[in-house]
Amino acid sequence: MTKLLIRNATIITLDPQNRILQGSVVIEQGRISAISPHPPQDLSGFSEIIDGYGRVLLPGFVQTHIHLCQTLFRGAADDLALIDWLKQRVWPMEAAHTPESLYASARLGIAELIKGGTTCALTMETVNHTEAVFRAVEESGFRATVGKCMMDAGADVPAALNEITDESLAESLALLSRWHGRANGRIRYCFAPRFAVSCTHTLLERVAQLSREHGVLVHTHASENRDEIAIVEQATGKRNIAYLRDTGLAAPHVVLAHCIHLNEEELEILSTSGTHVSHCPSSNLKLASGIAPVKEMLARGISVSLGADGAPCNNRLDMFTEMRTAALLQKVLHGPETLPALTALRMATIDGARALGLEPEIGSVEVGKRADLILLNLDHLHTTPQPDLIGTIVYAAETSNVETVLIDGQILLREGSLLTLDETEVIADAKFQAQKLKEAVQ
Repeated sequence: MTKLLIRNATIITLDPQNRILQGSVVIEQGRISAISPHPPQDLSGFSEIIDGYGRVLLPGFVQTHIHLCQTLFRGAADDLALIDWLKQRVWPMEAAHTPESLYASARLGIAELIKGGTTCALTMETVNHTEAVFRAVEESGFRATVGKCMMDAGADVPAALNEITDESLAESLALLSRWHGRANGRIRYCFAPRFAVSCTHTLLERVAQLSREHGVLVHTHASENRDEIAIVEQATGKRNIAYLRDTGLAAPHVVLAHCIHLNEEELEILSTSGTHVSHCPSSNLKLASGIAPVKEMLARGISVSLGADGAPCNNRLDMFTEMRTAALLQKVLHGPETLPALTALRMATIDGARALGLEPEIGSVEVGKRADLILLNLDHLHTTPQPDLIGTIVYAAETSNVETVLIDGQILLREGSLLTLDETEVIADAKFQAQKLKEAVQ
């Protein structure tokens, strides 16, 4: 492993004290070994020295809800509500995926995430060919927790996505065995039942049991759309969160995407169980699903982090957009002091790390943590001047401000150029595979 130095930077630590420092960071064996006001006097042992003068160093963004399998569907499912969006467009395209198209989709998404400063993601894939996503993650140097989508129930589900319960569980366990902990822990597995509408009670209960036995996350959708809630209530007699609790899926190792329409009982369940919520504001707006009660959840101590969701319901995988949108939505509902910039930035970094069980490893700039770091160049028209750095990052910055990205101390983006992925090749392959998918579903 190389020894790196980033010197003369403004460091936003996102540590418990939210310190902002001027100084240098030393990286050894992929971890932060020192943070100091001045660089070491002896520079001979460093294989790489990055001059951070005029740059802002902060932890990489952690997105807690992504669908890498859907990146090729960008623009192919616009202007539809959730259930129609799934049944008419997304499920047929997922069913048509091949290992080659899924690999292209994952690489396209990973490249976009890295260039936008995201260094870690929790991603739910489709039912088939999940190995292709793991391969893309491993080759790119990205950090991800990946789950094979599980679907063993539901109306209008394409045959290719309709699983037998035991086979779904067996394939998930096989993927867990092969991939969880690979690449020095950079790659992890999670169980990913799609949502209560498309999963049997038996599947959900078994996932709850197996996830505890193996010590891995569970990631699913919940309470995103009123129609979805009505379907679950009609089938089970309970609202989503209460139903998931009864299957064992309300717990600190569970991350629920969306949680927009919650009643008092459901808020209490989330609060007392320690279940994590991934807020996806842009997706919720585009699908007209609603606005999540983030202010209320935070007031109750519920863990809330951020995700872009998939490309066909956003249509970009940009954490800057999600931070800004999350803050603005709560302000328009509850007043301008609600969800301040620092809260939004912590939701995008350390709170996301906590949701994934990775808080000891990533999410802040602290000695001993893995060097998942980004350098921003704020000397752009849209980010000048900068009277408040955190406010500038949350409300004004864009992906174009991201200059350098490191994961595990490895430089993946240098001066805006990808190093572990060939951007031209990624785009060309994505276009080719997207056209083949389009032909397959016509």
